[in-house]
Amino acid sequence: MRWTCKSVRRISEELKRMGHEASHRMVAELLHELGYSLQANAKTIEGASHPDRNAQFEHINKRVRQHLVTGEPVISVDTKKKELVGDFKNGGQELRPKGMPERVRVHDFMIPELGRAIPYGVYDLGTNTGWVSVGIDHDTAEFAVETIRRWWKWMGRRRHPEAKRLLITADAGGSNGSRLRLWKTELQKLANEMRLPISVSHFPPGTSKWNKIEHRLFSFITQNWRGKPLVSHAVIVKLIASTRTEAGLKVRARLDRSSYPKGIKVPKADFEGVDLRPDSFHGDWNYTIRPTTTTAVRT
Repeated sequence: MRWTCKSVRRISEELKRMGHEASHRMVAELLHELGYSLQANAKTIEGASHPDRNAQFEHINKRVRQHLVTGEPVISVDTKKKELVGDFKNGGQELRPKGMPERVRVHDFMIPELGRAIPYGVYDLGTNTGWVSVGIDHDTAEFAVETIRRWWKWMGRRRHPEAKRLLITADAGGSNGSRLRLWKTELQKLANEMRLPISVSHFPPGTSKWNKIEHRLFSFITQNWRGKPLVSHAVIVKLIASTRTEAGLKVRARLDRSSYPKGIKVPKADFEGVDLRPDSFHGDWNYTIRPTTTTAVRT
């Protein structure tokens, strides 16, 4: 019985085979008296946590505070959930005339000519502003760094004209993973263009929900487009850009039509050209990339 579906009828049948007369109603009553009820699985087990998890949280908090106190920019980055583009059902409800819900497709099969939308976001902790690039190709390290580059060009540089360094907080995996050579080589290019050192602190594995961008930007974007079919890339961009909060959050969004091929390998010789300075504490999670040229021009 441990490996079967434990319905009251099944239990009743098993009891009868053992010589006990018990209807399924009697089984239900007995189980109720014993404190049993139908329950779904509860997601509460996070798995084994890294022994330095809390220490890394404290380290990130300290670095963020130091940057914000001195007026230096701190951004949180991540990829939002990929979305199918088209007249598909979108969770939530919106106000419409009674009895006139918006009609959407029954099945969620990707429409080839529309594809998917890949929103990669940048949240500026100091100014409560966000930038989202909506990609149409692949979620790669090139795409991630290009989004940061566009944020700096269209928002960051204007809001932080006296910046002397940039701090990025990111997850440990994905397109901005701590082990990706491409992520670091692309950041080197960006540091050269900005003429600023770029520091990065990664959250420990399995703790992405603590990244500020999740609950200060992405959650509000989801609320803003709830119940609204994402019928085109243009609609997605407009819905993201119209996201506002009472706390003053402002968001800008643009479509990124560029191609970002997967599977790019960074040769060892190229990676050795990255001026990577690991921190004394967990240099694999915390490091700084310094500009290597003096001729680069700000973008």
